[in-house]
Amino acid sequence: QVKLTESGGGSVQAGGSLNLTCSKSGDAVGSCGMGWFRQTPGKGREFVSSIRTDDGTTNYRDIIKGRFTVSQDKAKNTLFLQMNNLKTEDTAVYLCGLVFRSYDGSCVRPDYYWGQGTQVTVYS
Repeated sequence: QVKLTESGGGSVQAGGSLNLTCSKSGDAVGSCGMGWFRQTPGKGREFVSSIRTDDGTTNYRDIIKGRFTVSQDKAKNTLFLQMNNLKTEDTAVYLCGLVFRSYDGSCVRPDYYWGQGTQVTVYS
């Protein structure tokens, strides 16, 4: 059974930073890594970033490149997301999930393994 638990969310002024953490127990057959997604009422759930477990290859959504950094501690089954220079439009519930190979071979496709999410609010 897979269990994912996020932490580290909060409220921060625009330009500030937050570091999210996701702890994982269990695994799923076929999973190639872990990823961060975010959800808002208006936009639904969107991909933020992912990292392959075996070689650390990362993927990022274009609009957060250069501001967010994904990393992992494989020994502790933990995923991180360092978020810098936060903007009000980054406000969302951030969820971590297991990711699987997409049609192009990249490790970005979620399935139904999700954490409960952590709220990130960025105010101006």
